[in-house]
Amino acid sequence: MSKEITSREKDYSQWYNDLVIKGGLADYSAVRGCMVIKPYGYALWENMRDVLDKMFKDTGHVNAYFPLFVPKSLFEAEEKNAEGFAKECAVVTHYRLKTDPDNKGKLIVDPEAKLEEELVVRPTSEAIIWNTYKGWIQSYRDLPLLINQWANVVRWEMRTRLFLRTAEFLWQEGHTAHATKAEAVEEAEKMLHVYADFAENYMALPVIKGVKTPNERFAGAEDTYCIEALMQDGKALQAGTSHFLGQNFAKAFDVKFSDKTNKQDYVWATSWGVSTRLIGGLVMAHSDDDGLILPPKIAPLQVVIVPIFKGDEQKGVLDNTIHPLVTSLKALGIRVKYDDSDNARPGWKFAQYEMQGVPVRLAIGMRDLENGVVEIARRDTKEKQTIALNGIEWYIKTLLDEIQLHLYNKAKAFQQANITPANSWDEFVQLLDTKAGFISAHWDGTPETEEKIKELTKATIRCIPLNNPLESGHCILSVQPSSQRVLFARAY
Repeated sequence: MSKEITSREKDYSQWYNDLVIKGGLADYSAVRGCMVIKPYGYALWENMRDVLDKMFKDTGHVNAYFPLFVPKSLFEAEEKNAEGFAKECAVVTHYRLKTDPDNKGKLIVDPEAKLEEELVVRPTSEAIIWNTYKGWIQSYRDLPLLINQWANVVRWEMRTRLFLRTAEFLWQEGHTAHATKAEAVEEAEKMLHVYADFAENYMALPVIKGVKTPNERFAGAEDTYCIEALMQDGKALQAGTSHFLGQNFAKAFDVKFSDKTNKQDYVWATSWGVSTRLIGGLVMAHSDDDGLILPPKIAPLQVVIVPIFKGDEQKGVLDNTIHPLVTSLKALGIRVKYDDSDNARPGWKFAQYEMQGVPVRLAIGMRDLENGVVEIARRDTKEKQTIALNGIEWYIKTLLDEIQLHLYNKAKAFQQANITPANSWDEFVQLLDTKAGFISAHWDGTPETEEKIKELTKATIRCIPLNNPLESGHCILSVQPSSQRVLFARAY
């Protein structure tokens, strides 16, 4: 284990922070509660964003951009949404600074530059978007309206953690309008499946698709669908949400349309989003005590090649073989780096790329070249092999697919091993304190019981799984009748 990284067993929280910082994903900022996403971390986000963006466009969505600022009157128009985010809002009240007359080196807010109406820095964009949609939608011919935006939002979090919870973060937010309830529900469910597809097939992160309880719904939604993932410490992570908003926002902003019979009605709405919190989930789901482990499909670098040489002459000989190999790998769509820098020894480079979670590492020296072989190291299993150079490109391509599948299968096995039924309160509490993970238990369906369980244990109902089987039982706390089990967990 690297001496630079705290072990998971010793301090899981510090292990996570060590990986994010030392793996080059992000850094702390001079702005309290905000982070700097470093180039390596941003490259990871770009890869995730590009895949999701294509998935959105393949399902008929288009991108747009809406303002960062929301007039407070618009924000207040949808009461449930405003109330749900009120405690997290940053608010702009003035538009100018001036030099303090009593201290020329200091700037103060100019009291004469007070805004006529305060502006909320968007914690989410429903208000500004639905006010805009009012001018865009008049007829059924304008529907469905399927729009997504890639943006930043601000939620004034008091307790922050890099990627998982920061005052400002990057995300995408889809906002769609439909002529019927059925179409809107179908849209919300479709986007949930898009998120699950992305998490499982690109992040190698198995998720449980479900619906939130009324207590856990998005403010202003009639239903919130979610994907829930399990981290290595047994805590859950909400990895994405999709909301059926009903006609709530349409009524708040008077967004109506004329149907084919010329009858006026309010449109039906959805919103859905994932954020840079996915990077935090990726780190916690796969990595080990030696650094990051990244799934090949979204890793910034999939392959790194480290030459082992003495002097320019040997390097030149190696270059003649490695440069064409790099070209061939890139032609196969593989993200590869040839690290021929002479400012660090090969051993240091090996440790650095292991820390950064590069899926495949190649090492080649003069003796390897003479024998027509190369050493290949896998980051996920740390296995090393000596492979013939001839045809190595296709071997690597197949190996990357194998690593991707292995990471998913490993995470899936962990998830399945950590979904445990509890049939009594004592059993529930014992599981939370010993095994953690998801606990499948009966709940009487009341918000009062849900809140009491949260108060007593800090565990929440993560979701009611889609297609959940009905099963007669009794609530673990109230012992009242229950028709199905739900998934509880402590969560990030």
